[in-house]
Amino acid sequence: MKTLLHLFVPVTLSLLAVTCLPVPAFAQNASLSTNLASYAQLGTLNCEASYAVARHWSLTAGLRYNPFTFSGGVDGGARQLRQRTVSLGTRFWPWHIYSGWWMAAKAQYQEYNFGGLVSPQTREGDRLGGGLGAGYTYMLSPHLNLDAGAGVWAGQDRYTLYACPTCGRTLDRGDRRFLMLNEVLLGLTYVF
Repeated sequence: MKTLLHLFVPVTLSLLAVTCLPVPAFAQNASLSTNLASYAQLGTLNCEASYAVARHWSLTAGLRYNPFTFSGGVDGGARQLRQRTVSLGTRFWPWHIYSGWWMAAKAQYQEYNFGGLVSPQTREGDRLGGGLGAGYTYMLSPHLNLDAGAGVWAGQDRYTLYACPTCGRTLDRGDRRFLMLNEVLLGLTYVF
């Protein structure tokens, strides 16, 4: 899975570079957004860049990062939703790009360390998979949109389960398939 991460990072950075090139304002070919709901997940930083390739299609590249560990978890231990996530995808806009309803598909890689929230156990590992989502984009102004949506993803999870965030005692490890909620989206988008 680490080899796949080495492929995702250059492609993601290339797509981000393309979307940050100067684009005339009237063309509205690129956008940069952040999901405000992700900040409620113990401060997960995030951004998604998008580039319109046709009237109904856009390409997306997203990053989520959470390096934070907080005290006050279950049994007085640490609580964390640490992650590094990269994704590449596409959105289909039935009406017009960057407005109205949309459907999305993406490939995603995640390195994570979650624990101390509902039990002292901590799970860390790598996930690789694909996801589907849908939502609606409301135009607040010619350059600012409000997005709402949700998505799920499925794939392969290579994990290790620990008894607590700091003790290092291994309870379980292995590979498993998963299907889970990927994100709840309530975002702000700036359209260039």
